Amino acid sequence: MRIVIAGGHGQIALRLERLLAARGNEVAGIVRKAEQSDDLRNAGAEPVLLDLESASVEEVAAHLQGADAAVFAAGAGPGSGSERKDTVDKGAAVLFADAAVRAGVRRHVVVSSMGADAGHEGDDVFDIYLRAKGAADDHVRGLDALDWTILRPGSLTNDVGTGLVRLEADTGRGMVTRDDVAAVVAELLETPATAGLTLELVEGSAPVSVAVKSVAGN
Repeated sequence: MRIVIAGGHGQIALRLERLLAARGNEVAGIVRKAEQSDDLRNAGAEPVLLDLESASVEEVAAHLQGADAAVFAAGAGPGSGSERKDTVDKGAAVLFADAAVRAGVRRHVVVSSMGADAGHEGDDVFDIYLRAKGAADDHVRGLDALDWTILRPGSLTNDVGTGLVRLEADTGRGMVTRDDVAAVVAELLETPATAGLTLELVEGSAPVSVAVKSVAGN
């Protein structure tokens, strides 16, 4: 498969690129800064220089042409203000999904966040983040031209992945490693029967492949 990843230099994205490339896929990662390109190449991915905060739908769609799947793994990141939660976590996610529709790329996986909800209340930056992610997820789920899967991990850690997870519509709060999130996304991409599902992810006792197969078609 050819897979295009938005937020290609992110911590989850770099892990995902290594996994996908190792499986023989052709991977491209969208990055904002040219100096990030070597990290992508080292992960086995082709860097695509494009700023999703200023690009048009047509520009993004041009880079999605011919892809078999798209993954949105971009984020404004910790330390960013409320404005970038809106322009990246919401705006870029909406743009990327619309561009996938324009390019005819049906398979679409979004790395969201547990608790994402467009109606979430509160004025802290994290509250604004959850609203932004929730609004973006709602937009993606409203696009009939996409075979989407929304993945909502719990609190992320940089511990070494165990390969053991809990993946359900409602897992409750929990932790999960970025390694295991990347592994689940890679498995979701190879499991089209997970389209139409919004899934929460935390550490658990099921091997990644088993966890994904258990929710497929539900």
